[in-house]
Amino acid sequence: MIVGGGIAAYKALELIRLLRKADIAVRVILTRAGAEFVTPLSLSALSEDKVYQDLWSLTDEAEMGHIELSRSADLIVVAPATADLMAKAACGLADDLASTTLLATDTPVLMAPSMNVRMWTHPATQRNLAILLRDGVRVVGPDEGAMACGEFGPGRLAEPEVILAAVLAALKQDAKPLQGRRALVTAGPTIEPLDPVRVLTNRSSGRQGYAIAAALAKLGADVTLISGPTALAAPVGVMRVDVETARGMLEACESALPVDVAVLTAAVADWRPETVSTQKTKKSSAAPEPIRLVENPDILATLAAPVSSRPALVIGFAAETEQVEAYAKAKLARKGCDWIVANDVTAPGVMGGEENEVMVIDCAGVERWTRATKADVAMRLAQRIAQTLNAHT
Repeated sequence: MIVGGGIAAYKALELIRLLRKADIAVRVILTRAGAEFVTPLSLSALSEDKVYQDLWSLTDEAEMGHIELSRSADLIVVAPATADLMAKAACGLADDLASTTLLATDTPVLMAPSMNVRMWTHPATQRNLAILLRDGVRVVGPDEGAMACGEFGPGRLAEPEVILAAVLAALKQDAKPLQGRRALVTAGPTIEPLDPVRVLTNRSSGRQGYAIAAALAKLGADVTLISGPTALAAPVGVMRVDVETARGMLEACESALPVDVAVLTAAVADWRPETVSTQKTKKSSAAPEPIRLVENPDILATLAAPVSSRPALVIGFAAETEQVEAYAKAKLARKGCDWIVANDVTAPGVMGGEENEVMVIDCAGVERWTRATKADVAMRLAQRIAQTLNAHT
């Protein structure tokens, strides 16, 4: 366990107590900044083991070199994980015992971030977080609330009991926190035929949904991807079911149940033509007949309905062009889902591009994520899903 610097370091003492109570052996690395807040003696007394501090200690290196120290554990927990520690780990820096251990290890890593709200929301920290998640680092927290500095917002260290639950889940599931879980993902556009040639559709590329399916599979989930027409290849280890219309997508989703989590990213057509011509409609000098539309089934509301087959976690997406947060919050309440992931599709390079900038809205509030690749957004969302599902089992 690595104890970083920050006022939240005092919670590391309680975490170690809980870990030892759970019969988990703890060996502590204390950073120089961490030693300003908690003492080696306190950590040693609670962990019932030696505390390591200095990369250049001849005695420590003789007893247990830093390479062996980095690989002797089943899990490396960083609590609190400061902005500095996260930055070093993301960039591969190694100038002290803690950062060298993180770079030298092939052991799974769990970080519990703790820092000032402005530090947490800074683009550099969010960029480093995305890199760490992509590299397979697990993250628990941070929580939102009042801070020692007097500010309020996300950045508080998760409570020791919550970190303990994440540790137990990680030790149980190794590097596959979604092992044994079933996931349903929808992606791409739907198309609604007017005649055998013409259709009503939208500009969705399906990239974000495919990236989410890939990320969930990487974390061990059994993933079914229900896809509208796209030019994308199915992610490795994912079962893809191809559909065209909204009604076809709903039928495929219901056939895929039961699942633990449903992530509905598809841009489903809200309306379809009331009648479909069996032959191509020919152009003529006369004005065309008006196209009467009827409403398509609401896939998100259907899967989020409080019935026995409802997934434990139902996540919808909101692609907006204005008032993104307000419309997304209204959609969350209207649909009955657990989270809404919202974005502004007028932002350059989002619709059909490789990057995205989203906010995640749930009953607890709003998380604003800085712009990142869709693969990074997907992995961060998959990690959040894993953390939520495992916290309730």
